[in-house]
Amino acid sequence: MNYGIRANLGQILQQLLQVLLVGMTIGMLRTVVPALAESEFGVPRGSFMLLAAFVLAFGLVKGAMNFVAGRLAESLGRKRVLLLGWLAATPIPLLIYFAPAWSWIVLATILLGINQGLTWSMTQTAKLDLTRADQRGLVIGLNEFAGYLGLAAAGILTGYAATALGPRAGLLCFGSLSIGLALLLAWLAVAETLPWAQAEIRQNGNGGGNGGLRPRYPQNLGAQPSTAELFALMSWRDRRMAALCQAGLVEKFVDALVWAFWPLYLRQQGLGLPEIGWIVGAYGFTWGGAQLLTGKLSDQLGRHRLNVGGMCLCALGVGLLPAGHGPVWWSMAAAVTGLGMAMLYPNLSAAVADIAHPTWRASAIGIYRFWRDLGYGIGALGLGLTAALGGRIETAFWFVALAMLLSGLILFIWGEETHPRLNPAA
Repeated sequence: MNYGIRANLGQILQQLLQVLLVGMTIGMLRTVVPALAESEFGVPRGSFMLLAAFVLAFGLVKGAMNFVAGRLAESLGRKRVLLLGWLAATPIPLLIYFAPAWSWIVLATILLGINQGLTWSMTQTAKLDLTRADQRGLVIGLNEFAGYLGLAAAGILTGYAATALGPRAGLLCFGSLSIGLALLLAWLAVAETLPWAQAEIRQNGNGGGNGGLRPRYPQNLGAQPSTAELFALMSWRDRRMAALCQAGLVEKFVDALVWAFWPLYLRQQGLGLPEIGWIVGAYGFTWGGAQLLTGKLSDQLGRHRLNVGGMCLCALGVGLLPAGHGPVWWSMAAAVTGLGMAMLYPNLSAAVADIAHPTWRASAIGIYRFWRDLGYGIGALGLGLTAALGGRIETAFWFVALAMLLSGLILFIWGEETHPRLNPAA
């Protein structure tokens, strides 16, 4: 088996197209639906907990499906799990179109959570199968760039589509085209990459990792650990993995805020759907575009400093948004937040991949993504409670900023550099 981006360029491009469409699928629910929750879907004004319910449902389901996807990928293969994820998404546009009440939107986001947990996990895992250890930061950066480019573009395009065709018809057309194309390409053009992972295990049975590097794998773990053993290792037994998992969980508070409350906050400031789409898009485009640099940069400078710095920069951006007024200010705050996410998002995943043995790497990534996307649910619950107790939506912004600072401090103290070239095993 040949490893590396150049050697597998065709399949990596197919996987990047898949994750672009994954991002577009979640992006179609991030501008129009929250902004029109009251007028179109019957959410009473000021019902912060009800508004947060669909993000809470999404996070709980996606977190669980990330965990399931990692284990299924090692038995069924990456491609079958990807196809299952797209099949789960097919009813979403129809549910939104015919929704008589907000409960239908919650149901649609449950299916979206299944879709995202299975498909986004597989696009990342498949590319890690195909590439070398010294390219992981770059390849995860490319993966997340494509996904969040799709997310940002969908937020803008659905804003215009909803204005031109109406909210329901606009989302129906956009969603049906995106999901249908993704399912067709996954079936016809995507290859199974599990053989690459199996070949890596055979070539590096001693855990040396490809590329001749010596990763600092966790010790005292069998060659075929059970699900319970891996979950304990990732969640608390290995301090480095625990630090990465808690940082992943808390950083999703930011995205839950952007999804549930940014469109509502900007709508309350008098902006229209296209303007909201562009401001939220500044966050997504900066996040996606900068990952082309930050992922590769971590392959050269290491993961740890970028991860900690990203947590702090996100806290700053979140706090800035309600501190000023006007589209220029809000776009600047959104871009700062997106840059912080670009620093940490691919590199938390790359750090997990650095110190996860290839025999259980897919499961380790799945468990990390379980904790990370559980942050949507916990974050949405925290957002709803703080906004309700504070009586104003701005309270949720301060909650997220403080949580990011505290989590960054934990990551700084518990974590370490994981790149096997910069901090190799003895």
